[in-house]
Amino acid sequence: MTSIRNKLIKNFLIVVISTVIILDILMIIFFKEYYYNNRQEFLTSQIESSINFYDKYFSSQTLIQNIYDNIDSFWNNINAQVEILDPSGKLLMDSIGIRDNELLHTPDIAKAMNGETARWVGKSDYYKGKIMIVSHPIITNGELNGIMRVISSLEDIDNTINSFIVLFLVISFIVILIGLILSILMAKSIVDPIKSITKVAKKMAGGDLNVKSSIYNNEEITQLSNTLNYMASEIEKREKLKNDFISSVSHELRTPLTAIKGWVITLNDDATDKDTLKMGFDIIEKETDRLTIMVEELLDFSKLVSGIVQLSKRSVDIISFVTHIDNYMKPRALNEGINFTVDISENVYKGFFDYNKMKQVLINILDNAFKFTDKEGKVILLVDQNEDCVKFTIIDTGIGISSEELPRVKEKFYKGKNSNSKNGIGLSICDEIIKLHKGTFNIESELGKGTSVKITIPNIKEEK
Repeated sequence: MTSIRNKLIKNFLIVVISTVIILDILMIIFFKEYYYNNRQEFLTSQIESSINFYDKYFSSQTLIQNIYDNIDSFWNNINAQVEILDPSGKLLMDSIGIRDNELLHTPDIAKAMNGETARWVGKSDYYKGKIMIVSHPIITNGELNGIMRVISSLEDIDNTINSFIVLFLVISFIVILIGLILSILMAKSIVDPIKSITKVAKKMAGGDLNVKSSIYNNEEITQLSNTLNYMASEIEKREKLKNDFISSVSHELRTPLTAIKGWVITLNDDATDKDTLKMGFDIIEKETDRLTIMVEELLDFSKLVSGIVQLSKRSVDIISFVTHIDNYMKPRALNEGINFTVDISENVYKGFFDYNKMKQVLINILDNAFKFTDKEGKVILLVDQNEDCVKFTIIDTGIGISSEELPRVKEKFYKGKNSNSKNGIGLSICDEIIKLHKGTFNIESELGKGTSVKITIPNIKEEK
């Protein structure tokens, strides 16, 4: 498998080499066109000068007569091969006395016949390297009188361009070498921090959550490093919560088990009287019920977090539902001296939710409200409804929750500092059930003044 370092170097080099090649090609094309255009302009100016001289002094005679009588006038000032063609393209004169039939069929002649100045670049048997031919029409009194062609060797220009190409290749090699060095350095600056983070991640995977990654290379890698540190701190925090939860559950399990074992020993004595037997059996029954509730909570929590639980939603008469909750909690309220009231708005009718699961949620939250509210305190259940949702609000005048603990009370396994706090999964179960209903669960509290719990359940009348 190719390493990231090699991939980065390879990709960097591809970019550098591609850029250098493209620039080299563009520069060579530019220099070639620049020098060729300069040569064409120079030859064109010489042709025009010769034609102007012809028009001024020899235009009274025919072209063929001037060639015989004043032949030097056409190439006297031109340091190149000169050809004169008649209007049909037939060669009349060549300054060096060579007739190359292939050069008499180049496209520049046809263009010159149409009154254009044309250029052709190619090769000839009697020139070393490339040549340039510039053809210019000779027009007298508005009519084509002939064609003047100048043939020039491009050997000097091509030599100059080749020198530039060699220079470009040397520069390109140096640029690619520098690019390679920079690619290695850049790859190193990216890969080394990743290797460092990988080592830290392996140590964390081995159980050492105290190790931290301290990489401040660039924004993305720094963010990765910080995320890894955050993940480790969260795992460590949840590990602590889990251990605290196990400790708490173990303690709560030990208490009823100790009581049950103690009373079993006591009741096993033949000298135990009837009243003691009755009291012992009552305590054993209560402690057994307490253990059963704890086990059921643990099972419910396990099912909820693993996604096994499926809601059984149905249309529910909310007034009947809340009345049942009221009747269920009233005896406890009277027994503990707490003023418990239920207020149902006039617009409340039917909802669509899991009857038993929502009953579990409300009873669990009311249980907490009773548990943390002193005698003669108040607990209020408000029920309201609109077209979108059903709203349950539970308000108590209890001891409240501190600002430090409030953001964490719904966390899994979190147990509050108050001695009345249990195993830390009751509110987590409520939160999971409300999430399954796609509802909201908000807790507002102030230490010493009480708590307000607001639950909204979407009023979905049908679902697929």
